Amino acid sequence: MKKTALITGASSGIGKEFAKIHAERGGDLIVVARSENKLIELKKELEEKHNINVFIIVKDLTISNATSEIYKEIKNEGLKVDYLINNAGFGGIGKFNERDIEKDLEMINLNIRALTSLTHLFLQDFIKNDEGKILNISSTASLMPGPLQAVYFATKAYVTSFSNAIAEELKNTNITVTNLMPGATETQFGKISGMDKTPLFKKTANARTVAEVGYSGMINGKLDVISGLTFTQKIMTSMIPFLPKKMLLKQVKKMQEVK
Repeated sequence: MKKTALITGASSGIGKEFAKIHAERGGDLIVVARSENKLIELKKELEEKHNINVFIIVKDLTISNATSEIYKEIKNEGLKVDYLINNAGFGGIGKFNERDIEKDLEMINLNIRALTSLTHLFLQDFIKNDEGKILNISSTASLMPGPLQAVYFATKAYVTSFSNAIAEELKNTNITVTNLMPGATETQFGKISGMDKTPLFKKTANARTVAEVGYSGMINGKLDVISGLTFTQKIMTSMIPFLPKKMLLKQVKKMQEVK
């Protein structure tokens, strides 16, 4: 039976790869992003190539009522969501006191508020049907504080904590919640956030590879999935809980300084 996946931030990067992967497996799609032209191109490509249905929703998720509007539109169309992939998000580099506070508040709205709201809305339907899968895109940034990206790292810490908590709450159901934590990935995120000029983004993972690992983790109901790390980065990540906090903060800051 065909499964329908709702994917936010589907017009580029990891979100676009999620859409392609799901379409390749014969699933229908509901794709959400701000760029209508990119969504139209994606719809045409996937429908022609895979004989599936792609429903487009053009929406800015930083706006507070966007998520309820998405839910209502999907309900009015008579569509059923089986997989919810909360992929949309953005970051931004710089000292907190020097950054545009409105940009950081938009970041919180997108990375936290929109993800939480969509999860709550569609979880009601998942619980009624006792089935459904949720994939929240966090980051390895969620594992530590992030000097020079204070708000972004904090939002991702929320996503990881939130995802793990509700996964446990849903333990005795047929609903799973998977938390994907990518490392630095080759997408527009690096250029938009300014991270592409930092040592952290010197080696980036392929977006398709990260999406495949995340999608597989969702299908298999895994709790946490880490993807896109080099061998050295894997070792460093495993050491995070054992490093003195001040040493960790100094190292993270150094990795995020624009060169």
